[in-house]
Amino acid sequence: MPTAAKLFAAIAFGFVAFFASEIYKTLLPDGTQSGLLSPINTLVGIFCGWMIMGRLAGRGYYSAAGSGVRTIAVALFYALLIWSCYEMLKRSMGMRYEGPMDALAAMMVLIADYFQLMLTDLQMPIVLLVGGILAAFLAEWASERWA
Repeated sequence: MPTAAKLFAAIAFGFVAFFASEIYKTLLPDGTQSGLLSPINTLVGIFCGWMIMGRLAGRGYYSAAGSGVRTIAVALFYALLIWSCYEMLKRSMGMRYEGPMDALAAMMVLIADYFQLMLTDLQMPIVLLVGGILAAFLAEWASERWA
């Protein structure tokens, strides 16, 4: 059922995902095409905000902070999974793997590589954690205001 908390959580986590994606683009090697990075990650943030944080809103601000970190962690997992799967499929079309297990193993390595690249700049974890907590506070405020 749509609620104000779900709407505010979706919008807020969409913004956090968008800004984190824009920071991540600066970490990518020169010449890397990143055309759909921000829009797809924004959709992941919107979906996770609606489904996870929107459902958990209304339990108080202390609980909202933990729920915000949880929502960001889930969104980050799905974004890394989507992009590593995309890269694995591109590589598999070039016949770079001997079989499906090689491709899946390489996908796990890609997830680790993307996560490690994200940690090379301190801005990314700060934007994700602080943005996630602030977005959760906004959803909590909306839940209290329009409950």
